[in-house]
Amino acid sequence: MIGYSDSGKDAGRMAAAWSLFETQENIVNVADKYGVRLILFHGRGGSVGRGGGPTHMAIRSQPPKTIKGKLRVTIQGETIEQQFGEREVCFRTLDLYTSAVLEACLDPPSMPKQEWREMMHQLSETSCKVYRSYVFQRPEFIEYFNLATPVGELGRLNIGSRPASRKQTKGIEGLRAIPWVFAWTQTRFHLPVWLGIGDALSEAVEKGQLPLLQTMYDEWPFFKGLLDLVEMVMAKADPRVTAMYDAKLVRPELQALGDELRAKFAATKAQVLKIVRHQELLEDAASGAHPELDEKIRLRSPYVAPLNVLQVQTLHNLREFDASSGQDPHASYQPSETEIIELLSRDPHRDLGTKHPFQAAMDDCLMITIKGIAAGMQNTG
Repeated sequence: MIGYSDSGKDAGRMAAAWSLFETQENIVNVADKYGVRLILFHGRGGSVGRGGGPTHMAIRSQPPKTIKGKLRVTIQGETIEQQFGEREVCFRTLDLYTSAVLEACLDPPSMPKQEWREMMHQLSETSCKVYRSYVFQRPEFIEYFNLATPVGELGRLNIGSRPASRKQTKGIEGLRAIPWVFAWTQTRFHLPVWLGIGDALSEAVEKGQLPLLQTMYDEWPFFKGLLDLVEMVMAKADPRVTAMYDAKLVRPELQALGDELRAKFAATKAQVLKIVRHQELLEDAASGAHPELDEKIRLRSPYVAPLNVLQVQTLHNLREFDASSGQDPHASYQPSETEIIELLSRDPHRDLGTKHPFQAAMDDCLMITIKGIAAGMQNTG
């Protein structure tokens, strides 16, 4: 089984993708050497940060000889309903899988050139170094992450089937990949997908290797798929929304880190656009495999933004209430109507006394915003 989630959390998207590419090549070579019939099981999550993304693109960007007429993948969580929830959608999804596997067999990608491999080693090393320098080596990062995103509330609301962390720790190491990616998705920043990539590309461009990078994008499905996914996710991001979360939820002394990360986002966007030869993100979406993508993003954004505003205020209210030890002005909120009590308890047979009515109301509001933002982000939710 090829796992995508934790490798991306530990090393960043680019380094993880290249490491998995080489690993698959090595496994297939060993299997061929000893005559073993091998079917790789891809444990891809629904989000790009956990190995997800458009099905056809993902399959076509796999290493040569790794798909031999058969493919096994995981379909997780909300992705099941998105891809198989309706009859027509289900058949469309199966069509995409079938056509991509057939193309991989009948028209397999060529082996990457040695200079491409050397470039990927260089890019991976730099991107991983930069990614880890922020996520694991900046002492203030974990506090900023906990304040600027709803990651703590995600664990308390018990949305997933497993605990948010594998062990009791305050660091990123013990946090599962799903809440790590999902929390950044809620703030429209998608940091796990792009952090470190801009620095790696910039370093290569400064060394005069822009033509090589553009050739790799034009001729190598793996590299094209990698940058296309980053471009798609960045098109769905909105640093202005992230700045709003910072202004309302993050302590002033930590807000400089948010500004620094948003500058990284802008620099990464510039480097990606330079290599794919676009002036704006998804500039040529109309001629690509998903011509409606840019329009969908533009149509959804006005509806997602108010949910972000509501979520920020809800998080602010919840955290102030928790920190006040009952002294918050909202502590006097005590509904008397039976319908409201039942709604806030989410179970009329459960004693509302286990949670303050205001907390119950805010938790319910937070859950609504989480679902709405995730739906608006689609495959990065």
